[in-house]
Amino acid sequence: MRGLVYKSTGSWYLVKSEEGVMYDCKIKGKLRLENINSTNPVVVGDIVDFITENQDAKEIGLIENIHTRKNYILRKSVNLSKQTHILASNIDISLIVITLKNPITTTSFIDRFLISAEAYSIKPLLIFNKFDIYNEEEEETLNKLISIYKNIGYDCIITSTLKKTGIEELKEKIQNKIIMLGGHSGVGKTSLINAIDGTLKLKVGDISNQHLQGKHTTTYAELFDLENNIRLIDTPGIKGFGLVNFNKQEIGDFFPEFLREKSKCKFNNCLHLNEPNCSVKNKVASNQISKSRYESYIQILEDDNLKHR
Repeated sequence: MRGLVYKSTGSWYLVKSEEGVMYDCKIKGKLRLENINSTNPVVVGDIVDFITENQDAKEIGLIENIHTRKNYILRKSVNLSKQTHILASNIDISLIVITLKNPITTTSFIDRFLISAEAYSIKPLLIFNKFDIYNEEEEETLNKLISIYKNIGYDCIITSTLKKTGIEELKEKIQNKIIMLGGHSGVGKTSLINAIDGTLKLKVGDISNQHLQGKHTTTYAELFDLENNIRLIDTPGIKGFGLVNFNKQEIGDFFPEFLREKSKCKFNNCLHLNEPNCSVKNKVASNQISKSRYESYIQILEDDNLKHR
């Protein structure tokens, strides 16, 4: 049988068959992933082949094969610093929920999120939430911020769950998709989920809190079925996933507007720092590339333990 992995708890996996039946599954033998030094071979979002057998008067599944993943997203393993943990796979859209206040989402956080989405070949969608609480000056700031990301080519939606602003547009963009939802605590992720699917009636914190189990380091993920054939992958790790296995020389390539200018730089290995005749720096100086984006880039190069070629 073929199925989709809905939940992973380390050694057991909840798999939904193509017929819509849920099975508790284990791995049959050893499954190895090529070129991935990961602590977990099967993850939420995986499409797997499995057989069933009776054990202790209960029918369980044995996973025999993992289908090729179109993408996956990594974070460093909690306990094994030299290994990685795959958070989820086969993600269609990664949503980041952004607010200008209560709480503030920094451009640095947005840009790190977008770099990871670019690196793992996941389509990002920026949701600017709580539009109803902004005054005129804040709306102007919001519009300037949105224009930065729209000009780069990113999809952006303004939403308010109170006023129902942007909800139908959001539903349309994510229907029939597997999505991941990220953003700081308090930006309104749960309210957005309730607006998307009115049958859930989740309380604030319901989704991620169920994973905590007394610790804030758990990396278990779970997939939820919403209306309009929307599947939501929830994992606490999405709130702050870091940049894993990146080279310093490649970070600029995950900024689409930098990548478009790269061939115009004097040096083909230009880091856009102190090199002469750098097209990226020239565009920043002429306000054709956002200064905040360039500052995020510099911060990432300085703060993260990136590898050198």
